[in-house]
Amino acid sequence: METALAPRGRGVARLHRRPLWRAAGVLQGLPRWSGTAGALVFLAATIAYGVAIGGYGRMVTESLTSAAGFRIDAVKLSGQREITEFEILEALEIEEDTSLALFDARAARERLARMPWVETVSVQKLYPGTLQVRIDERDAFALWQRGDSLSVIDAEGRVISDDVDGRYANLLMLIGHGAQYRGGEVLDALGQVPDLRARVRAARLVSDRRWDLLLENGITLRLPEEGMVRALADVLALDAENGLLARDITMVDMRLADRVIVRMTDEAALRRKAGTSGFETRRRTGADT
Repeated sequence: METALAPRGRGVARLHRRPLWRAAGVLQGLPRWSGTAGALVFLAATIAYGVAIGGYGRMVTESLTSAAGFRIDAVKLSGQREITEFEILEALEIEEDTSLALFDARAARERLARMPWVETVSVQKLYPGTLQVRIDERDAFALWQRGDSLSVIDAEGRVISDDVDGRYANLLMLIGHGAQYRGGEVLDALGQVPDLRARVRAARLVSDRRWDLLLENGITLRLPEEGMVRALADVLALDAENGLLARDITMVDMRLADRVIVRMTDEAALRRKAGTSGFETRRRTGADT
């Protein structure tokens, strides 16, 4: 009895067969563990995609870079006088695990620059974990009063702070709208008569043209629109000669170039009952202005 031959290859065990992709030569050179590695890569990509879609990318990156030794461990501050450390740290927005590598120094610098006392500011990263902040503050130049509001201003008349306390007691108070921009002229004039400057509490701008000085003892000095320094020197001379600023007076008018007009207090006028005082009209030196 004849037996038909089995088709070629029909009797070869499946375990001894070569996979089609190997027989075809595709990826034939890859090691046997390449499948496992591919699965792991696919799993990592899936996790990364989920993190990105869920909005956790930065948080994960922060954690990884911080764990790698780039966490902000120290903040070096310099230059601040009026601004507190708490205010600076609050503006920096640093959290416990903030990474120095991912910290946005430019945004932090912009936040600090918006603080009223800040003139210039720099924020630098010092790897691996230090943030250096240098602040140059504006100088408190004078106080500015308009109505019931009182502020600290700089030399350009810009408001620095409305929080005024005893630290600024020695600053000249400028009174009136527009006075904040012209404080330099009255302070320069007073700088030439330092003995009088110590007795001046405030300067009020009148009609945007001239100044009245308010002394600490309640006397008002009315200054001329021009020749302010000369008028102040004349006041000092009268005070040295006759004790003018120690008398019972409320006002010394220096607006006229050829005379000084003095107004007595009501009590002094009643006591004297003379109508005028020897200081009410006095000749001044110098030409008319």
